Amino acid sequence: WGHHVEAAQKAGFSDEEIRRIAAGPDAPGWSEEHAAVLRAADELRREAFVSDRTWATLAKYYDTKRLIEIVYTSGGYTMTALAVNSLGVQLEPGYPSLPEQ
Repeated sequence: WGHHVEAAQKAGFSDEEIRRIAAGPDAPGWSEEHAAVLRAADELRREAFVSDRTWATLAKYYDTKRLIEIVYTSGGYTMTALAVNSLGVQLEPGYPSLPEQ
């Protein structure tokens, strides 16, 4: 989370938007498109599957190539998190931790 906060800020995300990511797809202020991306990531992490409803919403905004990228990107970060957590990698000093919800 900490390294990605820095990258998100450089990409132009506001601090409020970054906090909202941690709050999830049902937090007020997300567009339908962005809420669906967050929901897909949550569903993939929890159920290892994107629901039909979320998939249909994503398909309004993304072509097949982008839909596949959402699944693979989420999967890649999940795999990295499994390794980082299992190996006990500690947060580096100076980087923020995931906000409590």
